[in-house]
Amino acid sequence: MFTPVSNWRLVLRHAWSIRLMLLAALLSGAEVALPFFEYQMPTGIFAAMSALTTAAALIARFVAQAPIGGPTSGQ
Repeated sequence: MFTPVSNWRLVLRHAWSIRLMLLAALLSGAEVALPFFEYQMPTGIFAAMSALTTAAALIARFVAQAPIGGPTSGQ
């Protein structure tokens, strides 16, 4: 069953993996809007940036980050 950590709001604001996933979502949205500005940007640039950002988010998920504080659901 899905049980979020008790300090999920802090994690949402401070975790790098969340920030990078949000950036990847924005870049994916930009890729959808790209046909409207086709003459200004090379194709695939936002898709490539989104892929790199998603990979960085995956790596950031496993890198030790500064403690946020507060109790977690596992304690």
